[in-house]
Amino acid sequence: MLLPVAVFLGFAGMAGWALMRPDPEAVPSAFVGREAPSVGAAALPGKVPLTDEMLRRPGVKLVNFWASWCPPCRAEHPTLTELSKRLPVYGVDLKDPEAAALGFLSDHGDPFHALAADPRGRVAIDWGVTAPPETFIIDGSGRILYRHAGPLVREDYANRFLPELEKALAGR
Repeated sequence: MLLPVAVFLGFAGMAGWALMRPDPEAVPSAFVGREAPSVGAAALPGKVPLTDEMLRRPGVKLVNFWASWCPPCRAEHPTLTELSKRLPVYGVDLKDPEAAALGFLSDHGDPFHALAADPRGRVAIDWGVTAPPETFIIDGSGRILYRHAGPLVREDYANRFLPELEKALAGR
Protein backbone atom coordinates (compact mmCIF):
# COMPACT_ATOMS: atom_id res chain seq x y z
CA MET A 1 0.00 0.00 0.00
CA LEU A 2 2.86 2.39 0.65
CA LEU A 3 4.52 1.73 -2.72
CA PRO A 4 2.07 3.85 -4.80
CA VAL A 5 2.38 6.70 -2.29
CA ALA A 6 6.20 6.50 -2.39
CA VAL A 7 6.20 6.47 -6.21
CA PHE A 8 3.86 9.46 -6.30
CA LEU A 9 5.97 11.42 -3.79
CA GLY A 10 9.14 10.60 -5.76
CA PHE A 11 7.53 11.82 -9.00
CA ALA A 12 6.15 14.96 -7.31
CA GLY A 13 9.60 15.73 -5.87
CA MET A 14 11.30 15.39 -9.27
CA ALA A 15 8.64 17.51 -10.95
CA GLY A 16 8.97 20.19 -8.27
CA TRP A 17 12.76 20.24 -8.66
CA ALA A 18 12.42 20.56 -12.46
CA LEU A 19 10.00 23.47 -12.11
CA MET A 20 12.30 25.32 -9.68
CA ARG A 21 15.29 25.33 -12.06
CA PRO A 22 16.15 28.86 -13.27
CA ASP A 23 15.90 27.99 -16.99
CA PRO A 24 14.22 24.66 -17.68
CA GLU A 25 15.16 24.93 -21.38
CA ALA A 26 18.89 25.26 -20.70
CA VAL A 27 21.07 22.20 -21.02
CA PRO A 28 23.73 22.43 -18.32
CA SER A 29 27.37 22.13 -19.33
CA ALA A 30 30.13 20.87 -17.09
CA PHE A 31 32.58 22.90 -19.19
CA VAL A 32 31.29 26.39 -18.39
CA GLY A 33 34.03 28.20 -16.47
CA ARG A 34 36.70 25.74 -17.59
CA GLU A 35 39.33 25.98 -20.31
CA ALA A 36 38.08 25.02 -23.75
CA PRO A 37 39.14 21.50 -24.78
CA SER A 38 41.36 20.91 -27.80
CA VAL A 39 39.85 21.32 -31.27
CA GLY A 40 42.12 18.64 -32.74
CA ALA A 41 44.41 18.86 -35.72
CA ALA A 42 42.07 18.00 -38.62
CA ALA A 43 41.12 20.79 -41.01
CA LEU A 44 39.08 21.27 -44.16
CA PRO A 45 41.24 21.64 -47.28
CA GLY A 46 41.71 25.22 -48.42
CA LYS A 47 40.39 26.70 -45.18
CA VAL A 48 42.25 28.39 -42.33
CA PRO A 49 42.78 25.62 -39.76
CA LEU A 50 41.41 26.27 -36.27
CA THR A 51 44.05 25.89 -33.57
CA ASP A 52 43.88 25.72 -29.81
CA GLU A 53 46.03 28.87 -29.67
CA MET A 54 43.30 30.83 -31.51
CA LEU A 55 40.88 30.09 -28.67
CA ARG A 56 43.26 31.70 -26.18
CA ARG A 57 43.74 34.96 -28.07
CA PRO A 58 42.41 38.13 -26.44
CA GLY A 59 38.77 38.94 -26.97
CA VAL A 60 35.46 37.11 -26.97
CA LYS A 61 34.95 34.54 -29.69
CA LEU A 62 32.46 31.83 -30.67
CA VAL A 63 32.98 28.16 -31.46
CA ASN A 64 30.15 26.63 -33.46
CA PHE A 65 29.73 22.88 -34.04
CA TRP A 66 27.84 22.38 -37.32
CA ALA A 67 27.30 20.04 -40.27
CA SER A 68 26.03 20.45 -43.82
CA TRP A 69 23.49 17.64 -43.27
CA CYS A 70 21.98 19.40 -40.24
CA PRO A 71 18.77 21.39 -41.02
CA PRO A 72 18.99 23.57 -37.84
CA CYS A 73 22.59 24.41 -38.81
CA ARG A 74 21.31 25.67 -42.14
CA ALA A 75 18.68 27.76 -40.35
CA GLU A 76 21.24 29.46 -38.10
CA HIS A 77 23.78 30.09 -40.87
CA PRO A 78 22.62 33.68 -41.61
CA THR A 79 22.90 34.50 -37.90
CA LEU A 80 26.47 33.20 -37.80
CA THR A 81 27.26 35.28 -40.88
CA GLU A 82 26.05 38.43 -39.10
CA LEU A 83 27.85 37.56 -35.86
CA SER A 84 31.11 37.02 -37.77
CA LYS A 85 31.07 40.72 -38.64
CA ARG A 86 31.29 41.56 -34.90
CA LEU A 87 33.67 38.93 -33.51
CA PRO A 88 35.61 35.83 -34.53
CA VAL A 89 33.38 32.84 -35.22
CA TYR A 90 35.22 29.53 -35.41
CA GLY A 91 33.62 26.39 -36.79
CA VAL A 92 33.99 22.70 -36.12
CA ASP A 93 32.50 20.63 -38.94
CA LEU A 94 31.00 17.54 -37.32
CA LYS A 95 30.80 14.09 -38.98
CA ASP A 96 30.59 15.58 -42.46
CA PRO A 97 32.23 14.47 -45.72
CA GLU A 98 34.74 17.15 -46.75
CA ALA A 99 33.08 17.67 -50.14
CA ALA A 100 29.66 18.23 -48.55
CA ALA A 101 31.02 20.72 -46.00
CA LEU A 102 33.01 22.66 -48.61
CA GLY A 103 30.02 22.65 -50.97
CA PHE A 104 27.74 24.03 -48.26
CA LEU A 105 30.19 26.84 -47.45
CA SER A 106 30.63 27.62 -51.14
CA ASP A 107 26.86 27.79 -51.71
CA HIS A 108 25.86 29.65 -48.53
CA GLY A 109 28.97 31.64 -47.62
CA ASP A 110 31.67 30.98 -45.08
CA PRO A 111 31.20 32.91 -41.81
CA PHE A 112 34.05 31.08 -40.07
CA HIS A 113 37.37 32.79 -39.38
CA ALA A 114 38.94 29.32 -39.06
CA LEU A 115 37.66 25.75 -39.25
CA ALA A 116 38.37 22.37 -37.75
CA ALA A 117 37.04 19.07 -39.03
CA ASP A 118 35.72 16.40 -36.69
CA PRO A 119 34.91 13.48 -39.01
CA ARG A 120 34.49 10.91 -36.24
CA GLY A 121 32.94 13.15 -33.56
CA ARG A 122 35.82 12.82 -31.07
CA VAL A 123 36.28 16.58 -30.60
CA ALA A 124 32.53 17.00 -30.07
CA ILE A 125 32.63 14.39 -27.32
CA ASP A 126 35.50 16.22 -25.62
CA TRP A 127 33.44 19.44 -25.72
CA GLY A 128 30.27 17.74 -24.43
CA VAL A 129 28.35 18.39 -27.65
CA THR A 130 25.17 16.34 -27.84
CA ALA A 131 24.11 17.25 -31.41
CA PRO A 132 24.76 20.06 -33.84
CA PRO A 133 24.36 22.93 -33.81
CA GLU A 134 25.95 23.98 -30.55
CA THR A 135 27.70 27.28 -29.97
CA PHE A 136 30.14 28.18 -27.21
CA ILE A 137 31.10 31.68 -26.07
CA ILE A 138 34.81 31.74 -25.21
CA ASP A 139 36.64 34.52 -23.33
CA GLY A 140 40.10 35.96 -24.05
CA SER A 141 41.87 33.36 -21.94
CA GLY A 142 40.19 30.39 -23.60
CA ARG A 143 37.56 29.73 -20.92
CA ILE A 144 34.04 28.65 -21.86
CA LEU A 145 31.57 31.27 -20.67
CA TYR A 146 28.34 29.87 -22.12
CA ARG A 147 27.05 26.90 -24.12
CA HIS A 148 24.04 27.21 -26.37
CA ALA A 149 22.50 23.95 -27.60
CA GLY A 150 20.38 24.36 -30.71
CA PRO A 151 20.20 26.84 -33.56
CA LEU A 152 20.77 30.56 -33.07
CA VAL A 153 17.37 31.64 -34.36
CA ARG A 154 14.31 33.64 -33.32
CA GLU A 155 13.35 34.01 -29.65
CA ASP A 156 15.88 31.48 -28.42
CA TYR A 157 18.66 33.54 -29.98
CA ALA A 158 17.27 36.87 -28.80
CA ASN A 159 16.25 35.83 -25.28
CA ARG A 160 18.94 33.33 -24.30
CA PHE A 161 22.05 33.65 -26.45
CA LEU A 162 22.31 37.40 -27.10
CA PRO A 163 22.13 38.42 -23.42
CA GLU A 164 24.99 36.02 -22.63
CA LEU A 165 27.02 37.31 -25.57
CA GLU A 166 26.47 40.94 -24.56
CA LYS A 167 27.48 40.10 -21.00
CA ALA A 168 30.68 38.46 -22.28
CA LEU A 169 31.47 41.41 -24.56
CA ALA A 170 30.95 43.82 -21.67
CA GLY A 171 33.38 41.80 -19.57
CA ARG A 172 30.85 40.83 -16.90
